[in-house]
Formats: sequence, structure tokens, C-alpha cells
Amino acid sequence: MSTRKLSKALKILTSDKCMVATSDYNDFHKMVKRHVLTNVLGANAQKRHRSQRDTMRENVASRLHAHVNNSPQEAINFREIFESELFGIALKQAIGKDIEDSINVEELGTTLSRDDIFKVLVNDMMDGAIEVDWRDFFPYLRWVPNKTIENNMKRLSRRRIAVMNVLIEEQKKRIASGEELNCYTDYLLSEAKTLTPEQITMLIWETIIETADTTLVTTEWAMYELAKDQKKQDRLFEEIQNVCGTDKVTEEHLSQMPYLGAVFHETLRKDSPVPIVPLRYVHEDTQLGGYYVPAGTEIAINIYGCNMDKNRWESPEEWKPERFLEPKHDPMDLYKTMAFGAGKRVCAGSLQAMLIVCTSIGRLVQEFEWKLRHGEEENVATVGLTTRKLHPMHAILKPRNW
Repeated sequence: MSTRKLSKALKILTSDKCMVATSDYNDFHKMVKRHVLTNVLGANAQKRHRSQRDTMRENVASRLHAHVNNSPQEAINFREIFESELFGIALKQAIGKDIEDSINVEELGTTLSRDDIFKVLVNDMMDGAIEVDWRDFFPYLRWVPNKTIENNMKRLSRRRIAVMNVLIEEQKKRIASGEELNCYTDYLLSEAKTLTPEQITMLIWETIIETADTTLVTTEWAMYELAKDQKKQDRLFEEIQNVCGTDKVTEEHLSQMPYLGAVFHETLRKDSPVPIVPLRYVHEDTQLGGYYVPAGTEIAINIYGCNMDKNRWESPEEWKPERFLEPKHDPMDLYKTMAFGAGKRVCAGSLQAMLIVCTSIGRLVQEFEWKLRHGEEENVATVGLTTRKLHPMHAILKPRNW
């Protein structure tokens, strides 16, 4: 059951499963997952990237303080700032440096700004991934052409590859000049001898989009819930004060702050970044839980449904971090809500997501008192492949004296 079943759109956008997250469970999957864990997402790699995460959080705090100093009564677009800084850390891990200026993409005949690059590499891909091709629902009609969908997906894919090729070529030039940046691109170019150029490009891009999207979704929902509930926000701030005192929240403090961990897990439960796991395909007859599952069956794992099950969770529609402080929940168990999957296909980025999200939430609540803009509580609809808020969260911030 570890084989992926992709829609027509996803098959094109992933270059026929040329990614860790979408590849079938085979030798290729094992190899590329080992590569990304070794250089980007594994425990040792996360230690090496620690300074990048610290810099990202300082940049976010500085930009928020600058906004409050200039316009103290004006609500701030949290997503705009956090998304930008997440994109920066994703680029540093992938290609060794952030993009400060524009780049010329000859293949597209245009010059792209940093915002344009984000749109091509992240937003356009997420929008394209949810394009509906009616042939996915009527397999016996797959032979019928649907050029509109196919041409649009190929156009998005070509633009992405064109941008990635420019970024990778710049890194190759730096390597040739002796300026190595010890990033994922360096690693794949030197170590992954059996991979094709297209595969290397896709694997580098994968680390960018996965860092820049799902981590944002979880952080934004957590800050929205805290800004909506002053008592829970105060409880978290009190825990931060007791543990950190006058020191800034760091990753070393996380194990000492159970309520912060509960905020993280409850957000994953109520607002799972990926509400339905991409389809799996049963490639041979099997038995599961007493049921006979024939080969060819497609399986969708409904994470949202599991986490909103009233037989398992009390008042599942409510955001109650306290539920994860109960003894039955292991605070170190990242898989209690299945937000990161489990087993052979478990998300490789779970550790990085936890470190970025939890420490960021802690710093944001330590630095500011958060209050939603008037009317923001009703603005909760979501859309897309992930459950990001349909509209960015806007909040009014008040600096704390700590």
C-alpha cells in the first residue's frame, strides 16, 4: 500500500513522481529520502542549519517590531512576513543563499523579482495541484484528451524548471569558482551520481516548496487560535515566562514547555496542514483489519475525519490544547494526530516543522500580545491542497515588557 496514486495534474507537476513525497516505495524512494535526511531534514542536518532558523526568527521579530513602531494601531498581515522569511530559509537550505534581487530567466524571456519567483515555485504549484481533471474520476475514459488541463500543467512545470535551472546554474558557477555554500544543491551535484539533471532539479525544488508552505499553514493557524483566545494566549505566555525568564525562547526550551507542545499538536489536529493523504494504490491482494483489499484499490486516508471523530476526541470542533496535556498523550509523539503520516511513508520534514513552528510560536507570543482584527474571527474558510486560510490572518500587536 506504499505506492502513490497521483492525479493527472500531480503526475505532470511532480515529473512523474520524481520527488520523495510522491515517489513509489522502491529503491529510488529510499535513496532520495536518504539524501534529503542526510543534508536537509535529518537530526544532524537540523543541527547544522540551526543558525538559519535562529536568523529567520530574529528577522520575523524585527519586521513585526518595525511595523508596530510605525503603525501601532494598524493590523499586520502575518502571513506576508512569515511566508517571506520561510521562503528565505528554504532557499538557503536548497541553493545556499536567499534571493535579494531579481534574476533573469532567458528561457522565459523575462526578469523575475523575489516575489515572482515565490509565485512560480510555490503558489502556482499549489494552485495547479488541485486542478480537477474529470478523467481522474472516470478511468475508463482516460484515453480521451483534455488538452486544457495538460497544457496548463505543462506550462506551470516549464516555468518552474526554467527558474530552478537558473538558480542551480548560479550555484554551479560558485562551486567552480571555489565558493561552495554547503547546501543541498552542492550535496546532490557531488554525491548523487546516479540521478539525472531533471531528478536533481525536482529534488531541490521539493525542499523549497515543502518548507515554504505546510510550515506556514500550521504557524498561521496556531497564531490565529491564540489571538482569538486571550486566556489560552496568557497561559502560554505565563509558561514562557516561567521557563525562559528574560531570555529569548530557543529550541533548547521546547522540552520544558508542555503547553507550547500542546498548542502545536492541537493545531495539527484541528487544522491539519494536509487534511487528506495523497491516494495510495494497492498493488497486490492483501488483508487489512479483517478486510480483503483487492489489487487495484485506491486508498484515501482522511486525516481530517480521524481528527474530528467524536468517538475519539471530546468536542473535536473546539481548539483545546489542554487535551494534549492528559497522561494518555506522549508529548514526544509527533504522530498522535497523523499529521505527518506514519510508517514507511512518514514525512521526512517532521522534525524541522516542529522546531520552526514551536519556537516561532513561542517567540511571537513572548514578544507581542496578539489580538485579531475586527471581523477576523469569521474569516476562517480554507482552500487549496493544504488547509491554509483563504485570507491571510491580520492581527493587532502590542509589544510585551518581559
